[in-house]
Amino acid sequence: MLKLFNSYTRRLEEFKPLHGKDVTMYNCGPTVYDFAHIGNLRTFLFADVLRRTLEHDGYKVKQVMNITDVGHMLGDADVGEDKMEAAAKREKIDPLEVARKYEAQFMSDIGRLNIESAFKYPRASEHVDEMIKMIAVLLEKGFAYKAGDDIYFDLSKFPKYGTLSGNTIDALKAGARVEVNDKKKSPFDFALWISNPDHVMQWEAPWGKGYPGWHIECSAMSTKYLGETIDIHTGAEDNKFPHHEAEIAQTEGATGKPFVHYWLHAYHLLVDGQKMSKSLNNFYKLDDLIAKGYAPRAVRYALIASHYRDRQNFTLDSLAAASSALEKIDNIAKRLGERTKNQEPISKNDNNVKSIIETAERDFYAAMNDDLNVPKALGALFIFIRELNAALDAGVDPALKKAALRALKMMTTDTLGLTIEKIETVAVDDELKKLLAEREAARQAKDFARADAIRKTLSDRGYAIEDGSQGARLKKI
Repeated sequence: MLKLFNSYTRRLEEFKPLHGKDVTMYNCGPTVYDFAHIGNLRTFLFADVLRRTLEHDGYKVKQVMNITDVGHMLGDADVGEDKMEAAAKREKIDPLEVARKYEAQFMSDIGRLNIESAFKYPRASEHVDEMIKMIAVLLEKGFAYKAGDDIYFDLSKFPKYGTLSGNTIDALKAGARVEVNDKKKSPFDFALWISNPDHVMQWEAPWGKGYPGWHIECSAMSTKYLGETIDIHTGAEDNKFPHHEAEIAQTEGATGKPFVHYWLHAYHLLVDGQKMSKSLNNFYKLDDLIAKGYAPRAVRYALIASHYRDRQNFTLDSLAAASSALEKIDNIAKRLGERTKNQEPISKNDNNVKSIIETAERDFYAAMNDDLNVPKALGALFIFIRELNAALDAGVDPALKKAALRALKMMTTDTLGLTIEKIETVAVDDELKKLLAEREAARQAKDFARADAIRKTLSDRGYAIEDGSQGARLKKI
């Protein structure tokens, strides 16, 4: 029985989908004005682990992840420069060229991290008509009003606002300093449509030329592809307010129905105990970590190893630990896949191995069904590996080895998305040993430029480096 922590009710709840075994899930996707950093990627990995767990439990998941390429303000408010417009000015190209560039990079990143493809990746810029139609409904129902050439949502008409985040209107009035906007009935009303003749992205609408606010895009696209009420909506914790609060208000205002049954939010990622910042030299993209010699699957492991509702502290040491953990998985998979010549089934060990498999699967999936408790699931996995190694030393029936390997792949590859790699022995001559030693010395001295140069030299010669508990090892590319 799957239980999930619902951010809306602040309770752990049994998951009961709307339509039997069919599940609808919407994930707040990237704003494609720049590269995704590892904090962003952690949120998308959390959604992927959720989907994989649902699929293991027998559900069919229809997943939609939006691509924001218009209407997202710097600071996530109604005022300020649009992120896409700012990026277009920075790179001196059209905003949609910026969007396609970073969208392609995002797709590459999630592919390398083994994130399953969504049913749809709708682009906001291609769904403005749906946004205009929803705004028209909100105007007709009295949930929105025209102020000059802009349109705002009237929060006085939606008293449930703030239930998700705790930022009710009364709380905002008591504690927030909000910039005065004479156009609005209330300073807390949010923009649905913005008229700005200087903005580089413009669309025609019945009430005048302009562009949509950020929040309306997710409401329009989720209802188009998943229906008026959906099972699950995910995002990062900073999406709760104002973005998800606005989504709830405008979607329920337009449809008159509950919008989402289960809200799930991933918490922020710290790096070396601090917020990510380029000035602190702790701002990492996936390519940055690959350049340091870490495999994408090690990045995946490190980013999912903490509970999604814990504020994870990411370090390069955690990546090294992830590489060592994956090495253990690869090694046990190799042992289980090996054929033992002339071995008779060892009956005295059979029941023990069956028990090891059954206990591991029970404990692993009990943890995953307990609000995706990946740390506890990994604990069960490595007890499984340790006990299997001991059993293999004593001898295991070939059929049971196959059963254990199936269980291992189900837990690692299928549910956690951690691929198992075939271990191949690479002959390391004196020159290669010297290069590996020089690279390790450079890494210890934090001379990453030198370490990266050595990695490239080895790559040009047809070798990839993987760092593990026994040091660096080479693989043929």
